Amino acid sequence: MKMFKRFIYSTSAVFLLMSATPADSNKSGTILETMDAANYTYIKLKTDSGEIWAAVPQTQVKVGDKATVLNPQTMDNFESKTLKRKFDHILFGTLKEASITEAKEHHQNMPTEAVDISKIKVEKAKGATGKTIAEIYALKSQLKNKDVLVHGKVTKFLPGIMKRNWVHISDGTGSTDKKDFDLTATTQDEVKVGDTVTFKGKLHADVDFGAGYFFQVVMEEAKVTKD
Repeated sequence: MKMFKRFIYSTSAVFLLMSATPADSNKSGTILETMDAANYTYIKLKTDSGEIWAAVPQTQVKVGDKATVLNPQTMDNFESKTLKRKFDHILFGTLKEASITEAKEHHQNMPTEAVDISKIKVEKAKGATGKTIAEIYALKSQLKNKDVLVHGKVTKFLPGIMKRNWVHISDGTGSTDKKDFDLTATTQDEVKVGDTVTFKGKLHADVDFGAGYFFQVVMEEAKVTKD
């Protein structure tokens, strides 16, 4: 037990130890309280079996969020020296990010008007790396893992999924039949539907996030310039 307590104060060591020991079932609930200390975020969860505290690697959460603690290990009579607080029972684990399934549902269920690409006419981005959306799909093998510039109109904006914003744009090229008229980009920048923007980012091809959530092309860590 003394050895385990020594490990618990090292973020890397405690999670290495947990990965090597049998895990309890995952715990899910609604966050009632949260605080940060050292390299941890402490969250009080309201679960089906009652309220319980958990500690996960420091992350951004807020009261009211749904959360799942993966591979939790229970510690009894744990004292946080940083918080100067003792917990009768606390779980140590990792926090499941917004699930891929949840992200998929956000994309599919976000209310938007049908996009009439015949009414969208946006000039191609200038420069050697400038491509239309149709060209990106057609050249995805050659453009894979390369920086690309693309100019388009925002047709959907989905903030805060898996710690990033997801933006869909169209430029009037491509077709709904071929499904090469819409480009998805992830970014920390904020835009709104109807904005005309230029994206600069690295293109990835045939990306499978799991749960049937597949992109032929996606631009990640994009930087946005609004017209």
